[in-house]
Amino acid sequence: MPTLTPSVRDFLRTEASSAVALLVATVVALVWANSAWADTYDEVWGTTAGLHLGSWSLELTLHAWVNDAAMAVFFAVVGLEIAREATRGELRDRRSLAMPALGALGGLLVPALIFIAITAGTDVAHGWGVVMSTDTAFLVGILALFGPACPDQLRLFLLTLAIVDDIGAITVMAVAYTSSVDVGALALAGLLVVALLVLRWMRVWRLLPYVLVGVALWLAVQASGVHATLAGVLVGLVVPATATRREEVEAVRGYARDLVEDTTAEREHLAELAARAAVPAGDRLQRALHPWSAFVVVPLFGLANAGVVVSGDALADAARSRLTIAVVVALVVGNAVGITGATTLALRLGLGELPGRVRYGHLLGGAVLAGIGFTISLFIAELAFDDDEHLQQAKIGILAGSLVAAVLGSVLLRWLGERLPLCSPPSDPPPALPPLPWRAPGARDPEPDPGPDTDAGREPDVDAGPEPGSGQGQVIGSSSP
Repeated sequence: MPTLTPSVRDFLRTEASSAVALLVATVVALVWANSAWADTYDEVWGTTAGLHLGSWSLELTLHAWVNDAAMAVFFAVVGLEIAREATRGELRDRRSLAMPALGALGGLLVPALIFIAITAGTDVAHGWGVVMSTDTAFLVGILALFGPACPDQLRLFLLTLAIVDDIGAITVMAVAYTSSVDVGALALAGLLVVALLVLRWMRVWRLLPYVLVGVALWLAVQASGVHATLAGVLVGLVVPATATRREEVEAVRGYARDLVEDTTAEREHLAELAARAAVPAGDRLQRALHPWSAFVVVPLFGLANAGVVVSGDALADAARSRLTIAVVVALVVGNAVGITGATTLALRLGLGELPGRVRYGHLLGGAVLAGIGFTISLFIAELAFDDDEHLQQAKIGILAGSLVAAVLGSVLLRWLGERLPLCSPPSDPPPALPPLPWRAPGARDPEPDPGPDTDAGREPDVDAGPEPGSGQGQVIGSSSP
């Protein structure tokens, strides 16, 4: 059965913990936005802050710094994970990739079609991208809390699905929600991407050159009019993720031996550099950025964007809003139908196979959980809707749909997890045992029983062992109970 690699386990563990921090930040934002200090919520996130260098300056609101700058770190981690899985992980095997990729395609298309069908003829139909993403942190966190007893195979499937889903959502965000483009700044961004590719081709293993070019790329993309977070994705995809050469790994041993012989500061520095060069730059960058993304950037994003007014009037307007209804139905029903239907069709056509022994029931529960479209859904909602009324209704739909998907998916996985084993042994029975009695080759037949009175009056031999035929001491695996 496929098992999770240590790097994937670390990624999932961090994402599961991040879900807790994101949930706390979301609750704080909701309480803040509906408290007596609700006015300060918009005031704080509307405060401007900037960078000034001579005649050049960059000023953004705190809300924009979180959404445009800090979230670039989040998307860089997504890009790094995609690159690693594509080079050394699940995305490398076409047959293993086929099922979650087709499931993700269904989870992208069906929710968008449902949203368009419900909002057809209205001025909010362009917001179909809001329902096209799965929140990996919440998905992994809920699976860890309420999943089946042995969820590794299901995690493997859903993680790969979420990665492919992120690729689709990022593409939609870049193509469908970019209003105007500065050609000069975009050309400069292209040159900086080429610079990153040159660094990769030269096998540069130090992180500083990639970081410096990445910051310059963010500034260029920000000036171009394309959403600046795409710079994070590009950096994550380009930084080398391929395994290092064997001679680079073996070199560490020599530098470590020199350090043991003479523990000087110079030799310690050389051993440290050799150890870094032996690990792919993408892995080291992800190790540095992922905790900041999981425990600082994502909770800050939730705090800055989840502050929705949930008064009686707001909820009543949302309940009558086709936008809110479309978001809820598309997230919950669209993902359940799209992912399950596309995966089932692919299985019937023989295009791939589910990892391990994942059952249809587990697949359905995971597909419902994939309807938790929190982080990127809120992100795209900010891009799609300029007016506060529609943005408010979209956010209420995202929160409501994500909550329904989380509860319903958890119940399904818990109930089905007790009835559908996920870690069952192979269905083929073991080979039949030879008939009794079992004797070593060449052993003599036992002596015939001389009769009941032969040993009368003799003390039993305590070392003789169990009597033949008593059933004790038989080989493990015999047919006796």
